Amino acid sequence: MAATATPHLLGTPAERVEGRAKVTGAARYAAEHTPPGCAYAWPVPAGVACGRLTGVDITDAMAQPGAIAVLTPFNAPRFTAPPDDAELDVLQYDSVPHRGWYVALAVADTPENARAAAAAVRVTCAGHGDEPEPHDVVLAEDHPDAYTPEKANGGHPAHRERGDAAAAFASAPVRVDTGYRVPPLHNHPMEPHAATAHYAGGRLTVYDSCQGTGPVRAVLAALLDLPEDRVTVVAEHVGGGFGGKGTPRPHVVLAAMAAIHTGRPVKLALPRRHLPSVTGHRAPTLHRLRLGAETDGTLVSVSHEVTTHTSRVNEFVEQAAVPARVMYGSPHSLTTHRVVPLDVPSPSWMRAPGETPGMYALESAMDELAGALGMDPVDLRVRNDPATEPDSGRPFSSRHLVECLREGARRFGWDRRDPRPAAHREGPFLVGTGVAASTYPVLVSPSAASATAHPDGTYTVRVNATDIGTGARTVLAQVAAAALAVPLEAVRIEIGSTRLPRAPLAGGSSGTASWGWAVHRACEALTRTAARHTGPLPDGGLTATADTADEARRTPPYARHAFGAQFAEVRVDTVTGEVRVRRMLGVFAVGRVLNARTARSQLVGGMVMGLGMALTEHSTMDAAHGDFTECDLASYHVPAHADVPDIEAHWIDEDDTLLNPMGSKGVGEIGTTGAAAAIGNAVHHATGVRFRELPLTPDRVLPALLSAGGPTA
Repeated sequence: MAATATPHLLGTPAERVEGRAKVTGAARYAAEHTPPGCAYAWPVPAGVACGRLTGVDITDAMAQPGAIAVLTPFNAPRFTAPPDDAELDVLQYDSVPHRGWYVALAVADTPENARAAAAAVRVTCAGHGDEPEPHDVVLAEDHPDAYTPEKANGGHPAHRERGDAAAAFASAPVRVDTGYRVPPLHNHPMEPHAATAHYAGGRLTVYDSCQGTGPVRAVLAALLDLPEDRVTVVAEHVGGGFGGKGTPRPHVVLAAMAAIHTGRPVKLALPRRHLPSVTGHRAPTLHRLRLGAETDGTLVSVSHEVTTHTSRVNEFVEQAAVPARVMYGSPHSLTTHRVVPLDVPSPSWMRAPGETPGMYALESAMDELAGALGMDPVDLRVRNDPATEPDSGRPFSSRHLVECLREGARRFGWDRRDPRPAAHREGPFLVGTGVAASTYPVLVSPSAASATAHPDGTYTVRVNATDIGTGARTVLAQVAAAALAVPLEAVRIEIGSTRLPRAPLAGGSSGTASWGWAVHRACEALTRTAARHTGPLPDGGLTATADTADEARRTPPYARHAFGAQFAEVRVDTVTGEVRVRRMLGVFAVGRVLNARTARSQLVGGMVMGLGMALTEHSTMDAAHGDFTECDLASYHVPAHADVPDIEAHWIDEDDTLLNPMGSKGVGEIGTTGAAAAIGNAVHHATGVRFRELPLTPDRVLPALLSAGGPTA
């Protein structure tokens, strides 16, 4: 049997097992479940950035055709206790913490009637003296309310210091003291946040577009005073998340409240324009980098200081200085975060939170240092590659950044590069190349799984994983097939429901490592059970289970990270200021690649997202109205296929036995972390102008070229 099982071998580019279901429409997403008698909901956002509700008049709304109910803070079901995430405390009180906060929910018999009813709700808000309360939404490094928190996102200490970074910097022969700005960025998955909720017989069933059904069930049970075993959450297919669906969001709470209130199934799909206000965003970050080095390029001091914002109801601190604790060795280091609470929606996870803006700033500063030294940027990074993790002193389980840099340079043709800025011209175009390193931590969480052998020779593997478009089903089937030594087509995977064995959410590039570990262990246990069994299998089959809680919770004695090197070539139009990426190349060290097809897809997708960050994506906080102005795909520009003419992702063979039974690292986020810096460094090489604020749009590039006296057509 093993001889016919070639397609299941780990590393092979197996096609997605759910591919046919998706392209034929058989795969159903959260908003595609329509129970009999289903009603539809439409939320009403606040029209002020800060204030208090003085009235919510639903008279006209309830007079609309098909109107069933309008929930407001004055009639909605009460929560038994406030949620840990204050953004979920919807329709519970009369204050408005930020613009877009939901103040009512209209329910009707059709989506159109629900929208019309929502439009007819009359909301009045006031502050002191019946005037709107003043609001503050502008981030500044010298903001008087800025403070240093205890922790940044992920539990990282907000402040870390080794040696005397300031003194070492002051005495360093070569110094770079620079700043960078990254604007707010938004998760815009193809499938907006949606949920369908049904409450009957004391049981709540919810189909939700989320990255993990377990946390959603826990929140709904706690808020609505239901035992967890009477709440079922299903997320069988999810159309993207990028962190924006990593924790429960207001839509699922509202849908469940409406189902309980009306006694009917209720479906709620958020309008895309609402997403920036209620589903999290990447907070803007202001960076100051100070790098001190010897004349041979050896770093003696690394300082990375970050200022960011958070909301007044939640503290979320983008951990953008943390990558500087991992990347390069130096005897003196300072990494710190300051945060300003503002009248803004709560920031949250967005693909590679912390690492994405942090690596952009750090790798851009490293490029500046290479220029100050007159040193090749690849050589500078190689020279400062540490033997142990600088911040903790722990040895790396594996670190092959140097190999990635060298292999990437070879594939890219880096040796043919003229290091002089603005030296390569093609008519009105300036052409340049850039490089940046990438990193992302290797994360793992406890998970459980079961595996069943059936009499017909097939197997069913169950684990409450969530496939957000990454190919998790397929990879888990490959892990199972490899452990069982059977063909891939003999394995059926069941995921995406709280009815299945407990598993963590899809986030932090930890899914495959966490779920796969449990699947591997369950299949090993099943193999042992089957070996002891005599005679034909019972009708119900043989089942074995596994739980990795003890193994996964152990603190490893190693620093575990993935690494990579990214290269970019750009063309800058001196007439229009437009930047076009001609080609991108990434080479990564991500442990054992379990599926070459899905891994390459994830790495390329991450690089494209980094291209968007560098050239097109940004959001503007309107100071007067306290709102994000770029709130849909017409104004928030994500890259299209035409923006990426040539992009390649490769990896080196990395055998890391200190990770998990598969030897795998995550690939979903590392592709993003170095891409924007590689492009920005290429633009500097092309033009000789250093841009310190993203994105590099024509309105920013052209004036800078002209003011610098740069070449024109």
